[in-house]
Amino acid sequence: MQRHSTTSPLLSLPGAVAAEGRDEGVAAHYGDLFREQRALADGRGFVDLSHRGVIAVTGDDRLSWLHLLVTQHMTDLAPGQATEALILSANGHIEHALYLVDDGETVWAHVEPGTREELVGYLESMKFFYRVEVADRTDDIAVVHLPAGSIAEVPEGAVVRETPHGRDLFLPRADLESFAASHGPAAGILAYEALRVEAHRPRLGFETDHRTIPHEVGLIGSAVHLQKGCYRGQETVARVQNLGKPPRRLVFLHLDGSEVLLPGHGAPLRLAADGEEGRQLGFVTSSVRHHELGPIALALVKRNVPVDAPLIAGTTAAAQETVVEP
Repeated sequence: MQRHSTTSPLLSLPGAVAAEGRDEGVAAHYGDLFREQRALADGRGFVDLSHRGVIAVTGDDRLSWLHLLVTQHMTDLAPGQATEALILSANGHIEHALYLVDDGETVWAHVEPGTREELVGYLESMKFFYRVEVADRTDDIAVVHLPAGSIAEVPEGAVVRETPHGRDLFLPRADLESFAASHGPAAGILAYEALRVEAHRPRLGFETDHRTIPHEVGLIGSAVHLQKGCYRGQETVARVQNLGKPPRRLVFLHLDGSEVLLPGHGAPLRLAADGEEGRQLGFVTSSVRHHELGPIALALVKRNVPVDAPLIAGTTAAAQETVVEP
C-alpha cells in the first residue's frame, strides 16, 4: 500500500505520540491508552482518522454505477444511510473496502490509507458513458470518528456516516483544530483499534491479504449483498456461499497476559499441543491491549482447526473464540 503523506495538525495536541506504519500521520495515543479507550467506550471524545483517504462520487448515475462495481446493493441507498462495500478481483479476492454514505448529491467514502490512488484509478477506468464524476478529496476533507453514544454536536456542514459503532464525520480538513478544541478528549488510533478488535471488525490490509475472500472474515451481509446483480468476483462469492467452505476463518484470541510483547501482524499460529515447532495453521492479523479484556487479537486460521483448540500465537499462549463458523 502507498502511504498517505498528510500529517494531522492534531499531532501538536498535548501528549500526542505519532502512530507508525499504515496509520502514520495521526496520533497513536495522547499519553494514556487505557484512559482514551474508556472515554470512547463511554461515548466521550473523538478519534482523528484524517490519514484515511476520502473519495467523492457525484452525478445522476452515481448509485446505479456503483451498484455495478461493488459488492453492496447501492441503487436504493437513501440519503444519510451508511453502508460499506468491497471491490473484488475477478477471482473474488478483496481489493478495496469502502465506508460509504450518500448525502443526496454525493456519495462519500473513506478508505484505507495508501489505497486511494489505486481505487480512484480503477473507478475512473470504469466510468464509460455513465453520468458520474470521481474525485479524490483527501487533501481538503478529513474524517473524524465520534464513538457510539456520543452526544457531541456535529459541526454545521459536516457529512455524517452513522453506524452502530459510532459516527464518522467528513469535515473540512481546515476545521480539524477547531473541531478538536470543542470535542475533546482526543483518543488515539490505538484506542480505536482496541475497540475494533473487541468488536471483531476486520480491516483491509490487517485481516486481509492478497487471497482473502469475504466469507473468511465475516463480511457477508455487512459489506456483501447476496441478492444483487452481477459484479466482479460474484462467482466466487456465490460458489462459497452455496458450498459453505471458505478455506480460512477469522477468530478472536485472548492472549496470555503475562507476556510483555504482543505477537505482531503475521505471527504464526500453531496448536498449543504441538508447541512452537508445530505446523503453522494461520497467523495473527491484529493484536491490541484492551482496557478490560487485556491483550487480545484477531487471526486467520485454516477452516479445519478445531474451534476449541488452545493455540500458540508466535510464542504466546492463546485461547480462541469463533467469529466465522468453520
